[in-house]
Amino acid sequence: MAKTTEARTYEEALAWLRDHGFDITDAPGTNNRIFLRKYNVSAAIERTPEDGVKIFAYPGCLIGSEISKLVNRGYQQFLKTSKNELPASAEQLKALQTFSEELKVALGLPSLYNESLGTVSESYQYDRIENRDKTVVDRPKRPWEVAGKQAAVAAKKGRA
Repeated sequence: MAKTTEARTYEEALAWLRDHGFDITDAPGTNNRIFLRKYNVSAAIERTPEDGVKIFAYPGCLIGSEISKLVNRGYQQFLKTSKNELPASAEQLKALQTFSEELKVALGLPSLYNESLGTVSESYQYDRIENRDKTVVDRPKRPWEVAGKQAAVAAKKGRA
């Protein structure tokens, strides 16, 4: 049975966030957007025309002064910014999950089962399925395909 949540107004959400230790900063150049920070994780929310709250920038760990994007490559999760891509540590993933769950409570959003189990990435980029929707001719060669040809050529030269 689904549990319903009641959405909060913008002012109610801000009060809840302040009461629970979030650092709140006005976004420069805007009236209705604010940045939130806690656990070295940040996100941005904005006021909707109906006095509701909407997430503007999804939660991400702070790297420098930039909010990172969590990318899942299948074997490892990475924190990606416009300049860097770093492997995510267990502490960073735990902080990101805790922040996200608290933000959902603050905004009156539902907490979905699969998201509450652990950190959910914004992007999934598995190397073996990437570009699989393209035709075989248009797909870029995989590293093992290129290395395989070079190894075959070297083996043939070695036999001569």
